[in-house]
Amino acid sequence: MPNAPLERLAEGFRWSEGPVWFADRDELLFSDVPNDRVMRWSESGGLSVFRQPANFENGHARDREGRLLSCSHRGRCVTRTELDGRVTVLADRYRGKRLNSPNDIVCRSDGTIWFTDPPYGIQTDYEGGKQESELPAAVYRLDPREGALSVVADDFEGPNGLCFSPDERRLYVSESGLQFAENPVQHIRVFEAGEMALSGGRVFHKVEPGYADGFRCDEHGNLWSSAGDGVHCIDPFGTLLGRILVPSTVSNLAFGGRSLSRLFLCASHSVYAIYVNVRGARLL
Repeated sequence: MPNAPLERLAEGFRWSEGPVWFADRDELLFSDVPNDRVMRWSESGGLSVFRQPANFENGHARDREGRLLSCSHRGRCVTRTELDGRVTVLADRYRGKRLNSPNDIVCRSDGTIWFTDPPYGIQTDYEGGKQESELPAAVYRLDPREGALSVVADDFEGPNGLCFSPDERRLYVSESGLQFAENPVQHIRVFEAGEMALSGGRVFHKVEPGYADGFRCDEHGNLWSSAGDGVHCIDPFGTLLGRILVPSTVSNLAFGGRSLSRLFLCASHSVYAIYVNVRGARLL
């Protein structure tokens, strides 16, 4: 919107990440990863702690029943917070070996859960604690009804954010490469998404400056991606349409608020929001 300002909603975090909107509660949940806590923000209630300690959780999503799905760095697992508050571990191993540090997560309309598993969270003590990697970085598909976990893509150095297109025929995955690399990878890749597998994986867009971390699609299939200077809006053909300049490095974002037309941004030590003239994509 031409007259919509960028608003800082809260600050004082070490590294904000993984925003997810709860429309039925009119609130945003997000992680403050190095401080090992999940925060809650609402227009009426302001800022509060949702969960601490939080096992150094990063990305979040909601499943088809409205339950919170979370990626834990320290626990090296994907969890589900039940409606009564209990936390259930959905996946922590693949073929007997421990996952690395699940990073970002989405739930498809069929109830399956797709997540990335780079080694970022176990490479330092800052976001969960140093641990030994047992598996290569990969993108996984989890069927929570059967507990079946499968690798759908493994040709990544560091898969990061991921997002389905509105019709769920495409899966976008950011490749940010090896942590602490002098020249990080800046690619967003796009896969054709079958029911249980992915194909393709071509480079969809190169983000610069910086690199893509997390992103979301709007109702028209445009991809709103974090970047080094803020947020980039990219059309379904990979063309950059515009930018929202943000004074801090954006890690991830989520559509929420009234009509899903408010964009919430996790950016370094702060959380921002801005109203946009488009709505976020809804699950089928």
